[in-house]
Amino acid sequence: MKAVIAIAATLMLAGCASNGLSSRPGSCAKPGSDQELTLNLADNMASEGRLYASLANLEGLPDSVVQVRLRKARVLRLMGRNSEAEPLYQSLLGTCLAAEGEHGLGQLAAARNDNATATTHLERAVWMAPTDDRMRNDLGVVYLNQRRIPEARIEFMTAMELKQANTLAALNMVTLLIYQDNWKAAAELVTRADLSPKQVVEAQTRAEKLKTSAKKVVASEGNRKTEVADASSSANK
Repeated sequence: MKAVIAIAATLMLAGCASNGLSSRPGSCAKPGSDQELTLNLADNMASEGRLYASLANLEGLPDSVVQVRLRKARVLRLMGRNSEAEPLYQSLLGTCLAAEGEHGLGQLAAARNDNATATTHLERAVWMAPTDDRMRNDLGVVYLNQRRIPEARIEFMTAMELKQANTLAALNMVTLLIYQDNWKAAAELVTRADLSPKQVVEAQTRAEKLKTSAKKVVASEGNRKTEVADASSSANK
């Protein structure tokens, strides 16, 4: 009987590995009341832009608490200390905050313009936490950077519907619509989401940058094809 159970367990693990995804994380143990108070204080300081004060409060808490490691990773990333944030995000994988760990690693990869790695981490994050509007939005941004327009649209729409107050997802969706020259739909969304003129300019600037970089990619691919053709012609001579 024990042998049968062992074989069954091995098969279940093999199945998870074949999908490239671990099981969805369970719930986290709640921090102590004093720890939770300090975590909330650190969160408030970070939201106010007082990152150094936030980190100072977190340094007084034990790293054995996963919520502490997550807060530290976020603050360090916002401070631009990505090399220190990365191992903290890595340490969350396999814990109850695995989705947050994947999300953070995806954000760090996106900051390095490593869209392939960012996509891998963010897709895992969304698989683990499919109703997190922040993760859906960030995955949409990475898809948009890769001109994967249908996928980006799905993520932005999902993020907006999950949290209607998510103006960031709406702003990114406006960027996508302008990129497609769908000005009518973009204008309607700007009104519906109550975006400011400054945000509209930001979306338009980003869309133009995407168009410019897309043209460069097409041009470089065309040049490469020409070079290949020239090389083939030389070889035949």
